[in-house]
Amino acid sequence: MKNWWLPVNDDALRDLFSRVRTIAIVGLSNTPKRPSAAVADFMKRVGYRIIPVNPGEKTVMGEKSYPSLTAIPDQIDLVDIFRTNDAVPGLLAEMQQLGIKDAWLQEGVTCEVVPKGMRVIQNKCLAKEYQRLFA
Repeated sequence: MKNWWLPVNDDALRDLFSRVRTIAIVGLSNTPKRPSAAVADFMKRVGYRIIPVNPGEKTVMGEKSYPSLTAIPDQIDLVDIFRTNDAVPGLLAEMQQLGIKDAWLQEGVTCEVVPKGMRVIQNKCLAKEYQRLFA
């Protein structure tokens, strides 16, 4: 594994947002004051399909919640991660196993080493970047 990540420039972000339809949000819960809930709500309102990934929840925001990425039966275009830095390598390995290439690590979340061929945005808020580019 080497350090590979998507250059964070506006053209690359616009391209990512245009390709994505379904976003799996790891760490999404039913606690409305959590940042994950605000991001999921916003992204759903602007037209993206949200799939919650949280083993402690059965449903979130009216959507079935899955215990892991591998449990999701549908295609995932982007994985948005609201977990601690130490959880990221395992999630990226799970994504690689599933052939998912795009990951978004929310503010405060980073990973030094990611699998080759993956595109990873680190330490940025998905909703804030969408609003900045398209508002």
